[in-house]
Amino acid sequence: MTDFALQTLLQRNRRTLAKAITLVESTLPAHRVLAQNILEKILPHSGKSIRIGITGVPGVGKSTFIEAFGLHLIAQGKRVAVLAVDPSSPIAGGSILGDKTRMEQLSRREEAFIRPTPAAGALGGVAQKTRETMLLCEAAGYDVILVETVGVGQSEYQVAGMVDFFMVLMLPGGGDELQGIKKGIMELADALVINKADGESETLAAMTQRQYTSAMSLVQHNSLWEPRVMTCSALIPSNIDAVWDMVLEYEAALHQADGFDNQRAQQNLDWMRELMHEMLLQRLSENEQVKAILPGLEKSVQRQDITALAAVQRVMQELTSEHKD
Repeated sequence: MTDFALQTLLQRNRRTLAKAITLVESTLPAHRVLAQNILEKILPHSGKSIRIGITGVPGVGKSTFIEAFGLHLIAQGKRVAVLAVDPSSPIAGGSILGDKTRMEQLSRREEAFIRPTPAAGALGGVAQKTRETMLLCEAAGYDVILVETVGVGQSEYQVAGMVDFFMVLMLPGGGDELQGIKKGIMELADALVINKADGESETLAAMTQRQYTSAMSLVQHNSLWEPRVMTCSALIPSNIDAVWDMVLEYEAALHQADGFDNQRAQQNLDWMRELMHEMLLQRLSENEQVKAILPGLEKSVQRQDITALAAVQRVMQELTSEHKD
């Protein structure tokens, strides 16, 4: 990307932003170098948004909620970027990428940018390049970044580690669903939002809110913030403004206690460590000596001729020997 193209990105050009994200997502070595160059240049222009993670079980209405929430934010004068991590097909490897059709009104707004990103096998369904994409969106002038997860496996943990506020959408009718919530997810959540609280489900949603509030009181959380349990309807829409007011209250509380910058700093450190692990694995997979001996070592471990530790130590010897030659 030329300096001119970089300037158009900073001038909020959506097409340039899309191209930059495509470059960041590329696995080609030459593109990786270009992407890192871009990220270094835009770093001073990033970090000014509020990042919100949104997850929930399939059918909870994540896309409907995000559209209603995004339209409310735009009405408040905000520019909104939605990074929707799509599940990749286990058969063909492609992704569904249907978010723009599911958020028809929001996608037509000039103040919104929706980027469906295939998970592409990343742990827990969270795209590996989501962090870099957030930086690009911030540099392009988006005030609020919404990261939607596929709501399965480890994705919630990964998203919670890269956003400022983590929201879990729930359905009315606690009972079995309450039993199904992992304790870890409840510890990560800054808010549980019960969606579809409309019509005949409104009374049920209020009852569910009381059940979740009681359950959340038993879980240990960040001392700076007491997680909320709220109800809303993305369909009507109703109470969406209260959800945004809660996020602003959370942000203010963290800023007041100097917790906001500390949280971002810790996330950056975690990101560095995650990338270090990723690059070490990449180095292992690309090392010719390791590739030559690995099949034999794996068979030896399967036959119990050697221990797993001995096999790993042999691999590490080969990996470090290339720097001694």
